[in-house]
Amino acid sequence: MTQHVHVDEIFARIAEAGELGAPLGISTSGPTQTWLEEFTSDSEKGVHTGFWRCEPGTSEWNFTGLGEVIHVLKGRMTVTEEGGDPVELGPGDVASFPTGWKGTWVITETLEKFYVML
Repeated sequence: MTQHVHVDEIFARIAEAGELGAPLGISTSGPTQTWLEEFTSDSEKGVHTGFWRCEPGTSEWNFTGLGEVIHVLKGRMTVTEEGGDPVELGPGDVASFPTGWKGTWVITETLEKFYVML
């Protein structure tokens, strides 16, 4: 079965889902409004996809046990891998955070992304 959804529909209703904690990330700038809507999930294969929105803030990330690939739909952020250089991400950018990636995400404009966790 092919699943299909228009991104605008997701983000039009995602705020109704209520506040969630940032998956994997630990906020270092105080409470941050974060919303999530899962699109697909296959626990047997360990693959999960969905849509995520997060207001500006800073968080520390440690991808242990799984990684993530994101496609930034709206907003801006700077990601800095531990010991690495900052990378600016904005609409249209795709980034990979492989298992073992540690670093900081600084969201400067409310971010909307599609993610694949594996």
